[in-house]
Amino acid sequence: MTKQQFFFRLIPPRPTFAEDMDDDEQELMRQHITYMGEYFEAGTVLAYGPVQDPDGWFGIALLEVLHHDEAVQFAENDPTVLAGLNSYSIAPMHIAAARGFRAEPSA
Repeated sequence: MTKQQFFFRLIPPRPTFAEDMDDDEQELMRQHITYMGEYFEAGTVLAYGPVQDPDGWFGIALLEVLHHDEAVQFAENDPTVLAGLNSYSIAPMHIAAARGFRAEPSA
């Protein structure tokens, strides 16, 4: 079966979320980053990161899975979604081309 690509958008609870997370929210976001990293290493997540939109930051990931249900399962199992902190949207997409990139680890 051919793999499909999906655009995953992680929607925070408020536009100011990136600037005013409390300690519990920060912990959930740390769990989210670990979750994304695990799926990146496994090859399901092709790219991910925050989008610094002037109207409020949000997160994105490009997924490659066998079917839509697998993308939904990925989203539903995100720790921040499970906790009811963030919501999400998923849309099918077609990656026409991509280049390899990996950010340098933070100090």
